[in-house]
Amino acid sequence: MICWLSRLRRGVVTAHLAGSGCRSLGLSARRRTPEFSSFVARTNTCGELRSSHLGQEVTLCGWIQYRRQNIFLVLRDFHGLVQVIIPQDESAASVKEILCEAPVESVVKVSGTVISRPPGQENPKMPTGEIEIKVKTAELLNSCKELPFEIKDFVKKTEALRLQYRYLDLRSFQMQYNLRLRSQMVMKMREYLCNLHGFVDVETPTLFKRTPGGAKEFVIPSREPGKFYSLPQSPQQFKQLLMVGGIDRYFQVARCYRDEGSRPDRQPEFTQIDIEMSFVDQTGIQRLVEGLLQYSWPDDKGPLGVPFPSMTFAEALASYGTDKPDTRFGMKIVDISDVFRNTEVGFLQGALSKPGGAIKAICVPSGAKYFKRKDIETIKKFAADHFNQEILPVFLKANKNWNSPVANFIMEEQELGLTSLMEIQEEDMVLLTAGEHRRACSLLGKLRLECADLLEARGAVLRDPAVFNFLWVEDFPLFLPKEAAPGELESAHHPFTAPHPSDIHLLYTEPAKARSQHYDLVLNGSEVGGGSIRIHEAQLQHHILEAVLKEDVKLLSHLLQALDHGAPPHGGIALGLDRLICLVAGAPSIRDVIAFPKSFRGHDLMSNAPDFIPPEDLQPYHIQVSWPADSGAHKNSWDRPHRPES
Repeated sequence: MICWLSRLRRGVVTAHLAGSGCRSLGLSARRRTPEFSSFVARTNTCGELRSSHLGQEVTLCGWIQYRRQNIFLVLRDFHGLVQVIIPQDESAASVKEILCEAPVESVVKVSGTVISRPPGQENPKMPTGEIEIKVKTAELLNSCKELPFEIKDFVKKTEALRLQYRYLDLRSFQMQYNLRLRSQMVMKMREYLCNLHGFVDVETPTLFKRTPGGAKEFVIPSREPGKFYSLPQSPQQFKQLLMVGGIDRYFQVARCYRDEGSRPDRQPEFTQIDIEMSFVDQTGIQRLVEGLLQYSWPDDKGPLGVPFPSMTFAEALASYGTDKPDTRFGMKIVDISDVFRNTEVGFLQGALSKPGGAIKAICVPSGAKYFKRKDIETIKKFAADHFNQEILPVFLKANKNWNSPVANFIMEEQELGLTSLMEIQEEDMVLLTAGEHRRACSLLGKLRLECADLLEARGAVLRDPAVFNFLWVEDFPLFLPKEAAPGELESAHHPFTAPHPSDIHLLYTEPAKARSQHYDLVLNGSEVGGGSIRIHEAQLQHHILEAVLKEDVKLLSHLLQALDHGAPPHGGIALGLDRLICLVAGAPSIRDVIAFPKSFRGHDLMSNAPDFIPPEDLQPYHIQVSWPADSGAHKNSWDRPHRPES
């Protein structure tokens, strides 16, 4: 179990994990050791006591972790655990009664002397394992009722139960570690940006107006009929306006909101490290972010090498089938069109005869060893259901009887060329598909990750969780076809992203071919940051909004006016703090690094939000609820019990 901050030396904070070494938050602050017991009733924290404290009179406050035979108990606070000896003599009967009868997780205050444990009874797995507290006085500060679950990390709980009783879940050592890691990384980021590089921390409004394009926004009613605020998806417009205002270097730990479906790495409300600079180019932003992460990186995660590698969007798609590649393992996509240029297989011939057609493949190491026939069928079904494409598993020797007739024909025809190009070993499996370049790469990119999951589930080692591979992805397209209307364009990033200097002329002739000055920061296959150089000329911004994106420019008249009043060149980035901390902490979900997150459906299971509002409270906002015909939600809505999500 973790004992927090067992020894604070030179500002380096460490968290101990019993039986499995030591976890360090390692933030090397050049300031005094924090005083965790200043201004409060205790003299020390439970986790800080050592042999050097022998003989000292101490007062501790915490929760009863467990009790054994009414002889001793373990007291816990945020810092760690300490063993407390329950007095057995009659003169201390009142102290014994308090400590023996208080339920587990009750809050107590004890005072006593730090003594050595008897020889042979030391606990080397516990940072305080050489000492114990001989209690003189005890006070029950608050008794605990029966718990819905034990406050122990190894006890399995459903996520719904954890969120319903979040205040109890926060007591776990893992949640304590995650939130303190987050706090200290943010503190170091503030120090790096504001103290070392002159950034100004500016708070921007939460109530704003609708922004064209992008994700759905939460709508907030006002008392003016028909008028609504929107919660900002990000402070994008405000930070650009701050550059127009001469702030020069802006920074904010910003709360952002998106009204869209939740995913393991998404929340309707989330936090980002928001940054904007004047007179900067893409390289300047990237070097700043690399320095920021290097400065705030926890010591126990190993050093970060800079600069981070980079690749273009086109390279990422061609090699990994995604714009956020996980570069911790291989299985890159290979274009094998030339190997099959003269093939007689109709499926492949047809693909190559079409504009942009190609034959692509990935090599799954030891696929013949680890995969079963049902895995192959699952892969083929996934390709058909999600991409409407055929996927051909090809084996050289092992499990060759799993090959389809087409695959056998392919191997007879092109085995040598394929083996050489893809460096295929005997037990490897090749997944081959043909079609339009982008579609084929996207399919293999998905299958690459699916195969990695299957291989690791069978015992193969591909993605080391202790490795952190940062990557810059650059040269994104400026626009993408709309899914609902492919003949129309939408911004690939947002409408304020500047075009690549070499492609400005394309905005007036072939805007779909224009590249942008947009860059993403990827960590182990997850996007943890995105930014761009912005458009700082009103005329260009007006053209993109009106002529290319067909947006109502009146919605952004304030920004266009600002750009016309001496806006400097500027650019920036936003780092997704929740996702970044989730990856650094090795947590399964961003909900594990947020104190009070929403559920997968966007609900607060603890308070039962969102909730109903009575009609009289809606009247000042000129709103009436139109209930679905088959819904009984409006009936007895105030008496409905709280039903946690499963």
